[in-house]
Amino acid sequence: MISYLRKNEYKIMFYRLLLAYFFYFIARVLFYFYNSDLLGIDTVFDFFRLSYYGLAFDTAAILYVNALFIVLSLLPLKVNTKKWYQKLLFFIYFTFNLVAYAINFIDFIYYRFTFSRTTKAVFETLENESNKSSMFFRFLANYWHVYLLFFIAAALWIFLYNKVKLNKKTYQKNNLSYFLFSTIVFVFLVILMIGAIRGGDFKKSTRPINLVDASRHVTKLQQADFVLNSPFAFIRTFNTINIKKVKYQVDPNAVDKYFKPVKQYKNNPKTSPNIVVFIVESYGREYWQAFNKDTKIANFKSYTPFLDSLADHSLIFTNAFANGRKSIHGMSSVIAGIPSFEHAFTSSPYANQKIESLVSTLKERNYDTSFFHGAPNGSMGFLGFGNILGFDHYYGMTEYANDEDDDGFWGIWDEEFMQFTKDVLDTKKEPFFASLFTLTSHEPFLPPVKYKDKFPKGDIPMHQVVGYTDYAFKKFFEAAKKEPWFKNTIFILTADHTNQSFYKDEYYKIINRGAVPILIYKPDSTFVGVDTKLAQQIDIYPTVLDAIGYDKPFRSWGRSLISEPQIEPYAMNYNGTQYQLQRGNLICTFDGEKATGFFSKNDKGLVDNLIENRTPEMDEIEEACKAFMKDYFDRIIDKQLTTEN
Repeated sequence: MISYLRKNEYKIMFYRLLLAYFFYFIARVLFYFYNSDLLGIDTVFDFFRLSYYGLAFDTAAILYVNALFIVLSLLPLKVNTKKWYQKLLFFIYFTFNLVAYAINFIDFIYYRFTFSRTTKAVFETLENESNKSSMFFRFLANYWHVYLLFFIAAALWIFLYNKVKLNKKTYQKNNLSYFLFSTIVFVFLVILMIGAIRGGDFKKSTRPINLVDASRHVTKLQQADFVLNSPFAFIRTFNTINIKKVKYQVDPNAVDKYFKPVKQYKNNPKTSPNIVVFIVESYGREYWQAFNKDTKIANFKSYTPFLDSLADHSLIFTNAFANGRKSIHGMSSVIAGIPSFEHAFTSSPYANQKIESLVSTLKERNYDTSFFHGAPNGSMGFLGFGNILGFDHYYGMTEYANDEDDDGFWGIWDEEFMQFTKDVLDTKKEPFFASLFTLTSHEPFLPPVKYKDKFPKGDIPMHQVVGYTDYAFKKFFEAAKKEPWFKNTIFILTADHTNQSFYKDEYYKIINRGAVPILIYKPDSTFVGVDTKLAQQIDIYPTVLDAIGYDKPFRSWGRSLISEPQIEPYAMNYNGTQYQLQRGNLICTFDGEKATGFFSKNDKGLVDNLIENRTPEMDEIEEACKAFMKDYFDRIIDKQLTTEN
């Protein structure tokens, strides 16, 4: 018969695990407190209902994190009640739990920038940064309250852990009964753990729960991020290769029907204008008056006076979207026409292959090609991916060579680096292609000290630096228009992704969280007007080739924004748990295997799911989604990102 003390051991182990559940609930409450305006939870009932469904994900995370602690607590060892052994369990328990728990606290703030729980992809963003220590201390200063809450929670957790201890009563262990009973309990509980980690299902035919399963019980897709917890999201993506071929069957003609991934244009005469593509850090569509005239936002305020004036002489796309949520996603989408979904293509094992892009196609036409980014060389992975694409030149902080203009956080201020870019372009032999990735319109949202009171502070911190970057553009164009190369240049401007939002009723809608501007400007007024059709970052690459009369076949999933009626406008991206395809009259949400929802094209908040009343158009958009995903993964994995294949 099992001794009293052994039963006490089990009770205490379960008590310690229950403490983890309690503190995960506290983290969920705090996550809601910091992000309630983003999560779409309207009632107390919804809060507790979604918290209940979150228990499955909490259980999986807690059991993952505490696996070693549980095993060591259950093993029938003669030393497991010794003081030193209990200290060892204490150390293991809090080492694993507090590291995992801290990821929840990161998302109190980080979620507002990514609109998804933290996954392994966060390391893809940070691995090329040389200023990690300064970033840490800056975040410590700016978000001290999050650190304080974490240490308070950790201290309370340790206090409650120590409140209940093993009974120190000694006893004589009967080896046979002790080991037999302990082994049975061990096997039984390990089996339960496996089932719990899988989400309560032991069937071989059912996969373990994943991020997408958080959407099963929600009424609004953004609620899935409340159901999830950050340790689960991180662990479930830690050792996965998310770029892998899909298994479903697709009509081989479907991808050509919907997307025509190998294109050839003969719409325009061959010309050789210079091409300058600006990818503007975090510069969402929300900040521009020119892109919000039809949104009917009451008392709208713009923070881009110069760019609004430029838009009056440009062709602008007011229904455009990013194909990713991180800066490196923007580079691959805009320049190579390769979107990124859960993870950046550029950080995958398949990035190092021959890729057809604006760089390779324009070099065929004898363009000089350059990439400009004012951060330390190699930041964000831009230098590495730029080398894969084949840029002739890379200009970063090293080439700028004046640390006096360093903002102290990310790199060279936008105004100075744009002027540097202009000066370099002055020396180029035409035609040239240049892409400039800006820097300053980002956290910590501070303009240079000399402009402390120049730009409106607005309603959110982002507004002030949006105004500063707009001013940097004004100074760039004022200087560039004096140069002989200016008149023969096509300028294209977009953003890598969005950032803080003030007009939440419009831009907190799930689809609009990826709303970016696309602007095409040529001084001779070749491109002027407002286009309200769907557009996306991957359309920029084919648009440029169409505009210059590039008449060879090339590979692209995008479409020309200036003359390609044979491909219906669409936009494809990933919201953190599911894919989203906008096309025709519908928005389709897709979990990687099947459609999970169909919404009206105007239902950007994805409120009214129409899936119960299937129509032929719904079947078509699901087929299009499957065709895109199959072709996307097949081409990346089989290294068919050029027409040579």
